[in-house]
Amino acid sequence: MPIGQPLPASFEEVQTPPVRYCRVSTADRSFSLKQLNADQAYLVQNFEDVEDLVARGADSARIAISDHIPPDGPSPEYSQLALGSPLVPNSPFTFDQSIVIVLPTYNERPNLEALINAIGHYLVADILVVDDNSPDGTGQLADELSCRHGHVHVLHRAQKQGLGPAYLAGFNWALQRKYDRIIEMDCDFSHAPWDLPRLVHGSKTANLVIGSRYVPGGGTDNWDARRRLVSRCGNTYVRLFLGPMIHDWTGGFRCYHRDLLMRMRLETVGAKGYVFQVELAWRAVQLGADIRELPIRFSDRVQGQSKLGWHSLIEGLVEVPKMCFCN
Repeated sequence: MPIGQPLPASFEEVQTPPVRYCRVSTADRSFSLKQLNADQAYLVQNFEDVEDLVARGADSARIAISDHIPPDGPSPEYSQLALGSPLVPNSPFTFDQSIVIVLPTYNERPNLEALINAIGHYLVADILVVDDNSPDGTGQLADELSCRHGHVHVLHRAQKQGLGPAYLAGFNWALQRKYDRIIEMDCDFSHAPWDLPRLVHGSKTANLVIGSRYVPGGGTDNWDARRRLVSRCGNTYVRLFLGPMIHDWTGGFRCYHRDLLMRMRLETVGAKGYVFQVELAWRAVQLGADIRELPIRFSDRVQGQSKLGWHSLIEGLVEVPKMCFCN
């Protein structure tokens, strides 16, 4: 199933193929990954086992979690739309912390409703759509979704001013409303919604959790050689100036603790484009935050056009050395 395919509101409405589970305990260090058939998935007891499997190269979309695994008990409550497609829990994950997901949008109408629907299958969280007056009507669609779903909120901005200002507006909105965890993710299905519970769980032991392409188990899908080169060179450039403590400085799939964002003095952040991610990660390092990187597979967008342009690349080349030498 393509990552951006809409999910049904209820899996009781559709006939779904059964899943056969390979029960795994990663406490058994002799365990090795196997080639799963299209109807198979891993079954583990906790998120720590998930992270162990993903770091070894397992697909996070094909791992189910059950707190109690009886030797011959019933299968856990997961479904799949098609053989080999991402598993979907019958009930989304819930956490003690209040959570909001900030989605900046500009011409994302084809993706927005499908992504909001998908998020709801995996995580109980509020969603804030920050729309920069999209000419394709994304903002109007966001308003319609907000009227239908109480957990969806919309922040309209007058014009497109860049990724950084959009996220800052969303973060400030969230900080005014006492959320404990603030997540940022792309609205184009580049970040898998089934990885959201992993980020929130990871935040139990870290102030900042980054979905990373460049730690063991992470990577990119459907990228051409040019884009892989630009991304790799960009992260290498940042690490040259700011250090190797973070592998994926430019990654935009993150979960922040509220108190960390409050200590960052967001009103002084100047980055406009994708170097915004570097600036906030650098501030987290300077504040002594506990930072954890979890491996993710970053997929190229299914619909719409990438917002990465030469202006963002030039901004990164100029601003990263300033961060290094001005602090």
